[in-house]
Amino acid sequence: MNTGGALLEFFEAVGGLGEKLAPVLFQLPPKLAFDEGVATEFFTTVWELHLGAVVLEPRHASWFTPAADRLLRSFKIARVAADPPKGSESAAQPGGWPGLRYWRLHGSPRTYYSDYDEACLQAFAKRLQSQQDSSGEKEIWVIFDNTALGNATGNAIRLEDALRRSKTGR
Repeated sequence: MNTGGALLEFFEAVGGLGEKLAPVLFQLPPKLAFDEGVATEFFTTVWELHLGAVVLEPRHASWFTPAADRLLRSFKIARVAADPPKGSESAAQPGGWPGLRYWRLHGSPRTYYSDYDEACLQAFAKRLQSQQDSSGEKEIWVIFDNTALGNATGNAIRLEDALRRSKTGR
């Protein structure tokens, strides 16, 4: 797998963002199984071209194993926690490098459409707060991808409000 040229082109294109460049997300196709040699080659190329944060969203069950998790940690690559999970129920939990936690919330039960209700967002805010409290060193990202009916923006605002309330105890 020779992806060096495409990766170089991509990182040159986004390089102008400088410090504003958020973690770079690589989403894998559902049929792409974990192959340690191929993954090592790809991650090595990524790190030769990019020093910033990297997140991987695998969707094949073979990526949710101790071997895959060890490899991700060795390259300081976080694994996405997705809702609904794809490939494995383990996909609902963040993995890989623990210095970065990254959630992609696609809407549940109907992917890209469903709104997250208040109870769900409150529970998620508590979970995020406990993650942050356990180590102030973690960088935490939450991306709402339930955009088909415009729910993502409202969900993000309500989650931010719930997190603010949990910090102030209100």
